[in-house]
Amino acid sequence: MRLNVPCIIKNVGLEWESTQNWVVENKPHFCYLLEKYGNSHVTIYDCNKRHYNSQETQTSMLRNYINNWNDMKEKLYYVKDWHLQNEFPEDKFYEVPVYFSSDWLNEFLCENNEDDYRFVYMGPVGTWTPFHTDVFTSYSWSINVCGQKKWILLYPGEENKLKDNLGNLPYNLDGISLQHCKYFEIIQNTNEAIFIPSRWYHQVWNMKDTISINHNWINGCNIKSVWKSLENNLVSVEKEIEDCRDMEDFEEHCQVMLRASFGLDFLKFYEFLKYITLKRIYYFEKDIKIVSFGKYELEKNHAIFDLEAIKNTLVLFLNNSASQTLNIGNSENLLGMIEKCIDKNKN
Repeated sequence: MRLNVPCIIKNVGLEWESTQNWVVENKPHFCYLLEKYGNSHVTIYDCNKRHYNSQETQTSMLRNYINNWNDMKEKLYYVKDWHLQNEFPEDKFYEVPVYFSSDWLNEFLCENNEDDYRFVYMGPVGTWTPFHTDVFTSYSWSINVCGQKKWILLYPGEENKLKDNLGNLPYNLDGISLQHCKYFEIIQNTNEAIFIPSRWYHQVWNMKDTISINHNWINGCNIKSVWKSLENNLVSVEKEIEDCRDMEDFEEHCQVMLRASFGLDFLKFYEFLKYITLKRIYYFEKDIKIVSFGKYELEKNHAIFDLEAIKNTLVLFLNNSASQTLNIGNSENLLGMIEKCIDKNKN
């Protein structure tokens, strides 16, 4: 994970409820899905209609989507970003693989009753996701419950070779030569997990009727990368409205734009770091266990690793001039608490 290199893990989820019940003859088991989740509302992406750098969407009940599956094949309609686990928290249709169990992002969001980054995708052969990098430049993982996907993943920075004269990245890699780029082309089969590292631009096609379970996540291995991306995006925002720099509350306005474009601003990022920090400190000071996804218990060395990663990132955060203009209370105290906890508990 720290190498930030993609990989495929085979034979994942063989005993999951989803792989047992959602699939029949290697295809989606529509009768089961209709009975179990037919009244769930889902977001459907029209792969034939571009909307900025994504695709046009509509909301519908899952039963309407499934009942018109053959039409969906013609229209290339794709269910994405379905928060099924959040909607049915007692439904244990999958388990997070141990390799991906250190997940600060969903730890923070789920425990604070915010939208999670745990999704189900379902689409017929031919549906696809445009060229992109993941939200917050987080990690992502995806496991095929059934079906097959083709992935093209570009090494970080290689996407710049594909920019047009205006600096825009392509929406769709179909028909674009990659001969001067370093990239992987990967076929992901049923019961295979793919790990997508931070900053790897990619595009994905469903080669068969496919259902997948996906997470975006952040942990101690990529938190510094997420911070750097947040910092760089603020610089881009400031350049975009440079002519307004003399306006009152310029810095606050930039943060509003940053959150709109990147999904995070500096205050939310600090709130996130603080939450994860205090849980790790209380792990040591109050002997409070930390269990991820109801199964994986955090151990001492891992807690120290988390605190050290946060400390290193928090130092960068506090040294940023924009951070110093914001009303972030007791941030220096938080850094001191981290250092004290590490010194006391590290072997």
